[in-house]
Amino acid sequence: MTNIAIVGANGFVGNRAVEMLHLSGQAHVRPIVRRASAAALPRRFDLDVRVADAGDRAAMAAALEGCDVVVSAVAGDPQTIVGAVAPVYRAAEDAGVRRLVYLSSASVHGQSPTVDVDEDSPLSERQPMDYNNAKVRAERLLAELRRAGRVETVVLRPGIVFGPRSQWVGGWADELLAGEAYVVNGARGACNSIYVDNLVHAIGLAATSERADGRTYLLGDREKPIWRELYGPIAAALGVDLDSLPDMPASAAAVPAPPSGLERLRRSRLVNGLAGALPRPVRVGIGAGLKSYRARRSPPPGRNARGPEVSLERVLLQTGEVWIPWTRAEVELGYVPVVSFDEGLRRSIAWLKYAGYPVVS
Repeated sequence: MTNIAIVGANGFVGNRAVEMLHLSGQAHVRPIVRRASAAALPRRFDLDVRVADAGDRAAMAAALEGCDVVVSAVAGDPQTIVGAVAPVYRAAEDAGVRRLVYLSSASVHGQSPTVDVDEDSPLSERQPMDYNNAKVRAERLLAELRRAGRVETVVLRPGIVFGPRSQWVGGWADELLAGEAYVVNGARGACNSIYVDNLVHAIGLAATSERADGRTYLLGDREKPIWRELYGPIAAALGVDLDSLPDMPASAAAVPAPPSGLERLRRSRLVNGLAGALPRPVRVGIGAGLKSYRARRSPPPGRNARGPEVSLERVLLQTGEVWIPWTRAEVELGYVPVVSFDEGLRRSIAWLKYAGYPVVS
């Protein structure tokens, strides 16, 4: 049986990969987390959980010792995304790991991909989203390391990864409860969804496929939903009619303003670490209080005082017209989604109820 290490095992995708690969008996799983305090989720199972920072080559090499495959599910800001690539790859070399499966993103093609997009389409580091540019740089760096190195690499580019604990489910529910939710152009744009279990299924295939070395794979669900088919049922479950939300035009996208002192405090690691220990609905209540405080102050320059601040990312996502193809993954990996979009949505809403959200249906 393959020994697979999951770097970023406490995150949304990493944690689900630990669960599925372990419970299915598909692999011996070694979760790797950055801090001991982040080990609670993977330690639900009797597994060899290791603590190592993705940027620390020596610590990571020790954590990877004896593994055949490492899955890099490292999340974070652009600096973290790019900065973790070389240490993890070189640590894998030091530890004798055979293959690295890197979780990139379909957003390397932009939030609104063109009609002819595929894995060989040219990439740009001059996109308006810093996250996209970081993933492009990370992929290019990994390709350079592979050309000079011994560890095989497989790059996965999933679309909108949704499911329990994801920002597309919990984050959207938080917006709805805080009164901050809105849609763009009726949320009728193409939603390049992939339920998290389908992504983990692809990870398992990429870890073992003989022909995957050096290859890149776009991934998605079988269905081709639009955004209102994802957001509408979640809103309805919380007693909100999607059509009652502000429907903003694409032209309303805001230019980001410099963060205030309060906003910088909200984003700090210490505050987020403390807040992370609170139940999600409690955090939503605190967020609503902060929203009320901000509403009593004059909006800073560049902000929309008459409606929601419309993010450029959401505009690009919800006005897209193209569903990305995953034909290469189907042909070369044998990838076929194992969970339907509707079932993934049902499980996601069930999780909202379990997590304490006020689900009404």
